Amino acid sequence: MAEIKSYRKRLQALNSEFDSFLPLFKELCDYHLANSGRFLVSDRNKGYKRNTKQINNTSRLAVRTAASGLHAGMTSPSRPWFRLSSGNTQLDNVAAVKAWLFDVQSLMYNVFSKSNFYNSVHSNYSELVTFGVGAIGIYEDFENVIHCQPYPIGSYRLATNGKNIVDVFYREYDITVNQCVSQFGYEKCSQSVQKQFNDGNTENWVTIVHLIEPNDNRDQISPLAKDKKFRAVYFENTSGNNATKFLRESGHDEFPIMAPRWDVIGEDVYATDCPGMTALGDTKALQLGEKRLYQALDKVVSPPLQGPAGMRNKLPNGSPRNDEIIWTDNATDKLSSIYDFRPDLNAMMAVNEKAEFRIKKAFYEDLFLMLSDTDRREITAREVAEKHEEKLLALGPVLERLNTELLNPTVNRVFNILQRNGVLPTPPEELRGKELNVEYVSVLAQAQRMVSTGSVERVAQFAMDLAQVWPESRHKIDAAQAIDDYAESIGINPAIIRSDDQVAAMVEQERQQQQQAQMMAMAQQAAETAKAAGQASVNEDTALGQMAQRAGVV
Repeated sequence: MAEIKSYRKRLQALNSEFDSFLPLFKELCDYHLANSGRFLVSDRNKGYKRNTKQINNTSRLAVRTAASGLHAGMTSPSRPWFRLSSGNTQLDNVAAVKAWLFDVQSLMYNVFSKSNFYNSVHSNYSELVTFGVGAIGIYEDFENVIHCQPYPIGSYRLATNGKNIVDVFYREYDITVNQCVSQFGYEKCSQSVQKQFNDGNTENWVTIVHLIEPNDNRDQISPLAKDKKFRAVYFENTSGNNATKFLRESGHDEFPIMAPRWDVIGEDVYATDCPGMTALGDTKALQLGEKRLYQALDKVVSPPLQGPAGMRNKLPNGSPRNDEIIWTDNATDKLSSIYDFRPDLNAMMAVNEKAEFRIKKAFYEDLFLMLSDTDRREITAREVAEKHEEKLLALGPVLERLNTELLNPTVNRVFNILQRNGVLPTPPEELRGKELNVEYVSVLAQAQRMVSTGSVERVAQFAMDLAQVWPESRHKIDAAQAIDDYAESIGINPAIIRSDDQVAAMVEQERQQQQQAQMMAMAQQAAETAKAAGQASVNEDTALGQMAQRAGVV
């Protein structure tokens, strides 16, 4: 089939493009996350030891900490991390709208918690900080609404559109003959697979190509899955097999692959920077330094020895073996070191400790440990912002990219799946035809906003200090506007902040109450004065008498 040939040709092109990144990704895998990469289709069910280059595990622990920190700071399963909004504060405060938004958020949180989303996204964070790119598929599932599939580095290929947004996903993977027949059906499989199945060779491996890309030439009025916005195709790609039919033709309404990247330059598809790349040099130096340290320590503890030939085969139990000693004709009757070796072990350890410090710094360990290793149940965004303001500023562009390439597509994908399946409650009339906004309220998102509130706090404090000497300076600050800006920056629930009209009405009510209180006090004072002096009548027909009556004097 011509289409399969074109898909194979594009896969070859994507493989050629990925080949330039292959040495770097393999090296990152060797030194940071040894058991992660799948650089060959046959890299499955391999139990051999992979971390042969990792003597000191500092970088591996730093990856674990960074992944846990991102998970706790951005998509924590134990606290809210996103909120739906109409984009209009007044509209959000309408009772029906507020209730509907809350119900939908609760439903989406329930979907995330019941599925394998949180486990999968944590794995994705590990890939992201190590290789600068990760991929996770979110597919519709009959039982749990969604099912997530994290893909290890090397097992997939990506491509972007004209806006440098990832919208193409190709991968090759192996399944058994039995799995192929079970998943796609006997009739869909090639004659080779059918023969192996009939012969009982059900555990032989079959290579499958799975691709997702824009379906540009689709029939837009067709209800078929293969005519959706993104096509999804499966076919066999076993060596020597020229399959002419698809195992499955399907499609997706949204691009189901979330492929966040840490940092990208120009038109690059894969990341050009990430903590793993930053720390690679120090990690390699640390492994070499650790190896040299233990070699030096071994020579100190067990140096090469020499001794008289007469002592051969006469050593007591626990002594070095004969083949580890150089025998000489010396007249001495004891073993001695061949050379005087006194390495500066403290200096070597100090060098390694500096490398460890730089590795931890590259992975933002001190920042993320506040989120993943705190001894309190929750840590506030203010604490994160105050203690690590500079690091948050450096991390800011990365968080924005993660919002764009991971969280936004994830929330939109799940919302649309729920909507298509009729699970969402009927929206109120006020929201008909309006697009919803997504606001992130995770610890890191709030801490990022808290950095900008420092200037507001400093100006307010400065004005308060000036007002103690020059009282008129207090009029320079618009307190109501400052509160609005501060609340928006930290992303609190807008229902907590009253509108300007509500505040104006309350201020006017307070003014009237104060005015009435002053009038009553004046009337009471006047009535008491008149009574005491006997100079004025407090008859109810007089104005003074009416004021005194309201004051409770008569």
